[in-house]
Amino acid sequence: MYMNYPFSAIVGQEDMKLALILNLINPKIGGVLIRGEKGTAKSTAVRSLVAIMEEVKVVKDCHFHCRIEGPYCESCKTLKEKSVQDYAMNVVELPISATEDRVVGSLDMDKAIKYGEKGFEPGILAEANGNLLYVDEINLLDDHIVDVLLDAAAMGVNTVEREGISYSHPAQFILVGTMNPEEGDLRPQLLDRFGLVVQIEGEKSLDLRMEIIKRRLGFEQSSEVFNRDWQNENAILKEKISNAKKNLDQVAISDEIVRMVAALGIKLGVDGHRADITMIKTAKTIAAYEGATRIEKAHIIKAATLVLPHRLRKLPFESDENQMMNLEALLNA
Repeated sequence: MYMNYPFSAIVGQEDMKLALILNLINPKIGGVLIRGEKGTAKSTAVRSLVAIMEEVKVVKDCHFHCRIEGPYCESCKTLKEKSVQDYAMNVVELPISATEDRVVGSLDMDKAIKYGEKGFEPGILAEANGNLLYVDEINLLDDHIVDVLLDAAAMGVNTVEREGISYSHPAQFILVGTMNPEEGDLRPQLLDRFGLVVQIEGEKSLDLRMEIIKRRLGFEQSSEVFNRDWQNENAILKEKISNAKKNLDQVAISDEIVRMVAALGIKLGVDGHRADITMIKTAKTIAAYEGATRIEKAHIIKAATLVLPHRLRKLPFESDENQMMNLEALLNA
């Protein structure tokens, strides 16, 4: 039986791991896009999240595994009494060859016309509801499909309309995309729709590269033994994520912090307000993850490195790193 590499055993790539964990704690952050060269554990990290994702209560036998507390699909809305079953959150993968009908689902027009009933064939968005939706090489996906995914992720609902007939169902999922920038980039408008973007590269530390080799060889020799060795670390991380979810709403946001974030957006010339709002959500989630009860400046600085680089206006040949170097000075100004 195939086993995923344990998330806790991934060496380095701290920003990537943090961005994924933050989205598990708070899906309202808006997903994450991971950009990096091949062989940097992007896909490995995403698929390994399965072992640290929580179990939730859903409506029994629902095709969309609606959460017991809602929102509900059209079928679940009609149920007077809803039976409950446990559901383990999962990683749902979307192939880059997927058509729009495969993604959003399709309506059975014959059934609708002949019998007046809405016959709906669920798509990938139905499967993704309540889960993590993973798109590898998302930059190679048709732009229209990417628009559909981002719209559904933002609205939390998937609506299919054909010939005046429509069907809607919940589509609340964490969107994670990975890509190699050498194969082309996403349009700036689409980049902005991702809550977080992380740029990663191969580790340059000799010790870390050696450790990566050793762990990978150990996993390939016996994935079962390797996973068992890391089971405790994964369990600790899973509990930490669970506690952060419970404490998230208790994290205080002061006017000083809101003013700091708004001023930073103005100083850096960030378009719109999505970045400001996402930075507050991200900083709040970082605080909850660290067990803090209020957002501090350090949380804003860390959040900014994940939220801002892909949204900044760059001069020719200017890097994200150069623009972010004076971040602390800007916050203190």
